[in-house]
Amino acid sequence: MLRLLRYFISLFIAFEMLFGSAYARGDGKAAFPEYDVGEHSSYVNAFIGTGGIPWMCGMVSPAACAPFGCVRVGPDTCPAGNSVNVKTNTSGYYYEYRHILGFSLGRLSGTGARDYEMFRVTPAAGKTLSAKPGPLAYSHKDEKASPGYYAVYLPGAAALCEMTAASHAAAERYTFATDKEAALYIDACSGVDDDGAKDGRIAVDVSANCLTAYCRLTGAFSDRYGGLPVYLYAEWDAPVTSVAAHTAEGDTDAASAAGEEAGVLLRFGNQKGKSVTLRMGISFLSYDNAKENLLAEIGDRDFDAVRQAAADAWEDRLSAVSVDADDDVKTVFYTALYHAMIMPTDFTEADGTYRGFDGEAHAAEGYAYRTDISLWDTARCVHSLYTLIAPDAQNDCLQSLLAMAEQGGVLPRWPMGSGYTGSMFGNPANLVFTESYLKGLDFDAEAAYAYMKASSTGEHPGKDCREGAALYEEYGYLPDDLTDRQSVSKTLEYAWEDAATATLAQALGHEDEAALYRERSTYYKNLWDPDAKYFRAKNSDGSWGKLYPQHSSFYDDIFGTKLSKPYCEGSARHWRWSVQQDIPALIELFGGKETFVKELNKFMEDASCGSPAVDPGTGYWIGNQHDIHTPYLFIDAGRPDLTQKWVRWTLSERFSNDIDGLDGNDDGGTLSAWYAFSALGFYPVAGTDRYWIGSPCVDGAELALPGGKTLTVTVADQSPKNVYVSSVTLNGEPLTDFTVTHAQLAEGGTLAFTMSAKP
Repeated sequence: MLRLLRYFISLFIAFEMLFGSAYARGDGKAAFPEYDVGEHSSYVNAFIGTGGIPWMCGMVSPAACAPFGCVRVGPDTCPAGNSVNVKTNTSGYYYEYRHILGFSLGRLSGTGARDYEMFRVTPAAGKTLSAKPGPLAYSHKDEKASPGYYAVYLPGAAALCEMTAASHAAAERYTFATDKEAALYIDACSGVDDDGAKDGRIAVDVSANCLTAYCRLTGAFSDRYGGLPVYLYAEWDAPVTSVAAHTAEGDTDAASAAGEEAGVLLRFGNQKGKSVTLRMGISFLSYDNAKENLLAEIGDRDFDAVRQAAADAWEDRLSAVSVDADDDVKTVFYTALYHAMIMPTDFTEADGTYRGFDGEAHAAEGYAYRTDISLWDTARCVHSLYTLIAPDAQNDCLQSLLAMAEQGGVLPRWPMGSGYTGSMFGNPANLVFTESYLKGLDFDAEAAYAYMKASSTGEHPGKDCREGAALYEEYGYLPDDLTDRQSVSKTLEYAWEDAATATLAQALGHEDEAALYRERSTYYKNLWDPDAKYFRAKNSDGSWGKLYPQHSSFYDDIFGTKLSKPYCEGSARHWRWSVQQDIPALIELFGGKETFVKELNKFMEDASCGSPAVDPGTGYWIGNQHDIHTPYLFIDAGRPDLTQKWVRWTLSERFSNDIDGLDGNDDGGTLSAWYAFSALGFYPVAGTDRYWIGSPCVDGAELALPGGKTLTVTVADQSPKNVYVSSVTLNGEPLTDFTVTHAQLAEGGTLAFTMSAKP
């Protein structure tokens, strides 16, 4: 079956490359401008993670954006014939495709869900049979991307198309290389597919060279809370010769359109050798806000000035870490930092307001309100990275989550736009708040604690509270026969999150409640089968469910079976290591360190041979977010050498400077943050103030920390063979247990490694 699957995938990609290569050059190709890129930004390869095996793709895009910005303007690709039968890159850009539908203003980054992609712009040249142009062929030879910039030459429109962005605004410059009539089509109701947007409307003011447009986004996430309204104000710098409107009923010469296919074609006449620059502002509140956002963020600056501002903003963020390494490692490292800072999205508009979870306008005072937070994933290491090198962004996240809970009733676990998505399960925000408190961030901890408790109940059905919370409290686990799915995974995650809640309760002086949550944090033991040595499904009568350790839920998806129903995105083997809150107790469940190390090492050895793999199997797979900590567990079992071995193996074998250089969905920068930490030689224990010490693959680094402090990492004798740490010191003091606290690192100083070829 898997061989057959591989065959069809290969055939699918080969078909697209064959027919996508029918590539006409047009009248003449415009030259790409030469731009200076910052020292750190020059190492970003925005195409890493954009291709490869479809469901193993990193799901990222080369779209132009500002750090943590709202607008992410870039290409939406499609296969020949625009017929997609296999799930590919959910960011809208799949490297293997050879056609571009146009350039839309938004997308999620690294996720399994497709949303935004609003107000798509498509260039055209010459007479068109329809006001709405079709897909245009392109070549990667005629494509460039860098932080804050994307460009591609489209021969079918004889246009060099360039994109750059501010937070809520974009500039698009189209330079035409033909004397045929140049045109731009603006789709008011573009979305991820035919159902991605509703209620489109658009109106052009020809005399003022501007237009307004509106739609209600109904993508994979926004549709779950009734849709997300979004408004557009756009203006351009060339006179329009005529306008054509497109609707589901056909084309007209009107200057406005409404409905599910609403769009307009702006004709500019002969623009050979000239450029048409389109400047666009969006808002989730009003047309006036969209215009105000454009004026505030771009103003009267030309395209090059806007691009330079975006590049400078990225260079400032990326320069928080300066690494000494070979060019390939630098490229993967800085691309990882770049990917980790695309989301969460800045939802705060120019006037300081945002659309809240109640659909109303609210003011963000003293912080930037952010959304699109892939918490179930990012709680594991992304927020730890922000706390260390981008504390302003982490503070924004904390304040935003509190605002979401105030408006919606409970803390979200995957907030997108202005609503709850219900994606994944549990209460990962509990981990983030506890870890942030332990690391000294300033927020209303009592309010956070109250919401953490409320979100851990089932009192708000339909929102991101715990599913089966009453059953969990009654039985001390989720009975499989009374739970729709993922009974084991949910029990394990609930217990982990309860440990974080207990820690914060203790820190705030709530002793009785701390004891209650501490007891619940041990509920994972109720699903441990001491004979099989696995966490397995248990029914309400105490009987065990069937156990298939070598069967993954991904096989269930392919074959239509339900053998791994108790587990989420993996198998019993994948979830065997998910007791981050009490690793010594987990080791004892295995019968001691020797057995634990043996089984964990076998799990690591059973990682798939290729990266990314058609079948990730049931061994170690970093693409499973709940598995990403596993190489570091050896430290708690007294074998730091095996942590060093497997961390370095993962860094070199599961990340690369290629289109498939991420071993699965990046999920809001989670895999990227794992790489950034691990390359530097340490990795956070989520929900705590503790870091494990691993095996750095850089020769040295400097981290700019809050308060003007600097953490210097020195690495002596590091090489692909010298992966073992013979000594590690912090400010001259040996770290004998291969752990360090956040307070120790935050003081700055020198973390010094000496490497060796032998353990």
